[in-house]
Formats: sequence, structure tokens, C-alpha cells
Amino acid sequence: MKTNQELGEIDIDRSEHIAYACNEILKNKYMDQFLIDMIQGGAGTSTNMNMNEVIANIANEHAGRTKGSYHYIHPNDHVNKCQSTNDVYPTAIRLAVLKKCQGFIKEQKQLSEIFREKAAEFKGIIKVGRTQLQDAVPITLGHEFLSFASSTNEEINRLLDLTKVLKVINLGGTAVGTGINTPANYSKTVTCHLSKISGYELSSAQDLIDASSDMGALVSFSGLLRRVAIRVSKICNDLRLLSCGPRAGIGEIILPAVQAGSSIMPGKVNPVIPEVVNQVAYEVVGNDVTITMAAESGQLQLNAMEPVVAYNLLDSFRIMTNAIRILREKCIKGIKANEARCSELFNNSLVVATTLVPIIGYENASQVAKKALSTGQTIGDVAIKDGLILKDDYNDLINKCLTSLLSKI
Repeated sequence: MKTNQELGEIDIDRSEHIAYACNEILKNKYMDQFLIDMIQGGAGTSTNMNMNEVIANIANEHAGRTKGSYHYIHPNDHVNKCQSTNDVYPTAIRLAVLKKCQGFIKEQKQLSEIFREKAAEFKGIIKVGRTQLQDAVPITLGHEFLSFASSTNEEINRLLDLTKVLKVINLGGTAVGTGINTPANYSKTVTCHLSKISGYELSSAQDLIDASSDMGALVSFSGLLRRVAIRVSKICNDLRLLSCGPRAGIGEIILPAVQAGSSIMPGKVNPVIPEVVNQVAYEVVGNDVTITMAAESGQLQLNAMEPVVAYNLLDSFRIMTNAIRILREKCIKGIKANEARCSELFNNSLVVATTLVPIIGYENASQVAKKALSTGQTIGDVAIKDGLILKDDYNDLINKCLTSLLSKI
């Protein structure tokens, strides 16, 4: 309305009544008047006109007119002046995603921070590092949790970079991007006003025709949410494995008990929070498939499937934001290390064989590992008894290895 008033398209009285109506809606009033399903045909026209009609009625009532009578303020002729669903709806989607992204990034930062806190807490706990679920090399529990923090931080940086593309909008392009039924400088002026109102530094797309049908930015965002979901899900897989048992499995960490784990097996506690996050991740991946197919189905100067893109993208933000918060509050925050179990598994493992390679060679180290496995002895016992290394040298080597590990957190 500010742009239409500034460019002389709507008089100041009507403009002020319409602005009043918009502000009332922004206060979450009249929410019961928006009855249109999110998923709809018409590229969002039903939602746009629902909004135009509610605004017109509120404005008319504020002006002392009768609700439902559009002689003074009309949904199309005034509220929708110089606009089209095809530029308003995509712009609204981008603003909604930008707003949701703020809360999502905040939750990720808090998750990264709690991982770092746990990494510091578990810094001195030496344990077995595993590849292909097999004993591999020494590592610390702190290393594992620090890697979780690093993984989360990487996604935060990617999200911040990608928000830039959402700030390019097609408002002012109207029906197909040609700006039909708009005065000169409308696109530039309306983008400037919307930037001030929204708080985002928005810019008008260089090619409004292309921007009217292209869903590339939203597809990219959905793909990044899928990537975040997969990474968080992988972390949850690790937590489930590291806590499995507790006596007949790995059992190196203890997850907080959230609920009784079984209706028949007493004392059993399931990793329910990681399991929930896993399932949320699967849902996000499914949403991404829907968004991808919807973006592909665009035809000529418009993509009529924008509503399902908006619905699924915002849903992914919502469920992932909630999942990350619950994971932090109900699981990560209360994780405890089982130091005795970490030490037991490490001392009885074959991972020390790798540290011997520079001293006794790969073949000798391999034979030591095989012999230790078959006899139940430790790597050190076999290597020393077979004369491949002196006891003092072996102890020095292990101490240097552990000291090096502890210095890297």
C-alpha cells in the first residue's frame, strides 16, 4: 500500500484503511477467516484472494462501511492493486522461509554448543575408533563429540550463505514477469518498502519473467534441509550404537532414560529420542522429493505447484527445528560417558596394532593382531613376547600416542 500510495495508484484514505487491516492481521487477529487449504490448484491464487478479501473487509469496516460491500475498498481493484498472485505468493514464500530459517539456525547453534561442551567433558576418555563397525584406531570420546559439533557448524554456514538467494524476489513482475498493470519504477519501489518492513535486504530479480516460474532457490533450500536431516540422523545412529547394550553391546555412553523401553521386558530403556529424530529425517527427505518433483513440473511462465513446495518446505523447517531442540534438551544434554567400559574395550581391542606399524612394519603388526585375537592376549603382550619391541619402548609408544590424541581437542 505504501508503494501504491507513493506512486499515486491509491489515495491516502484507502491506503491507511488497508494498512490498518494488514497490521491487525499481523497481530494474529482474524485467523479464523483463513480457511483455504495450503495445498491447492491455481499457484496460490485461492490463498492470495482469501487474504485480499479479508483485508478488504477489515478495511471497509474500519472505514465505517459494511462488510461484504466492496464499493469503497475492493479486494482486486485496491488491495491487489499492481499485484498478482504470481509475484506476491512466491515473495511470501521466501519471506516465510527466511523467518523460519532464523529459528532453525539458532537451534543448530545451540546443538553445536552442547556437542562442544560434551567434547570438553569427554576429552580424556580414550576409546576404540571404528570403521565398518570394526576396531580401527585409538580415538577419544571427546573427538567423536567434537566431530558432531563440526558437522553441525558446517551446515549452519551453508544455510547462512543460501539465505542470500531467497532475498531476490519477483514482486512487481505481476502475471508473468512483464510488470503488466504496474506504473514505472513499481518493482524497485515496492522492493525497497518491503525491505524496510521485513528487515531483510531484498532485491528485485534481474529477469522477472524467469523469476516468476523458477523454483531453484527453494529447491536448493530443501536440498540443504535434507542434507542437515541426513547428518543429524547419522549422528543419532552413532548415539544408538555407542549406547547399545548396555552390557551386551558397546555401551560406551549412557543416554538419558526418557521412558520405559518395553511393555514386556523390565529394565529395558530404548534410545527413543534418537529414534524420533531418525524418523523426522526420513520425513524431511520425503518432503524434498515432493518439492523436487513440484519444481520440475513448472510449465512455461508459471509453476502451478508452488503451494505444495511452500507446504513441504515449511513443514521440513518446523519438524527439523523441533527435532533438533528435543535432541539437545532430552538427549545430548544428559549423556554420560561409561569410562570403565571405554577402557575395557580399548584395552582388549586390537587398535593398538596400528600404532606399531611405524616401528615393526605392517606385516609384523598384522601377525601380532591375528595372534592376539586367536589367543586372547593383548597386542602389547604378543609384540613384547615375540621380541618385536621392548616393553619400555612399547609403553613409551602408547603414551606418546595417547598424549597426541589428547592434544588434538
